[in-house]
Amino acid sequence: MTIRPLADRVVVKLMEAEEKTKSGLILTAASQEKPQIAEVIAVGPGGIVDGKEVVMTVKVGDKVITSKYAGTEVKADGVEYNIVRQSDILAIVE
Repeated sequence: MTIRPLADRVVVKLMEAEEKTKSGLILTAASQEKPQIAEVIAVGPGGIVDGKEVVMTVKVGDKVITSKYAGTEVKADGVEYNIVRQSDILAIVE
């Protein structure tokens, strides 16, 4: 199944949560924070959204930082994705 986002939406795949702290402590699944860094899988075409023209600035393959609880979680072919608006993307990681 292919997910094709519309308008200013972006499909991202969240990176794995850290299983260890910097000091080497192993975290349980319940204490792991939700990751905020994600990889862009698909990008919508942009266009007129809410009366304003939106130009898409992210591209497939970019690593981005998203708002912590933004978007809609979707599961396709056993893989979890998040669909967010481009405005929910805070930064591109270089």
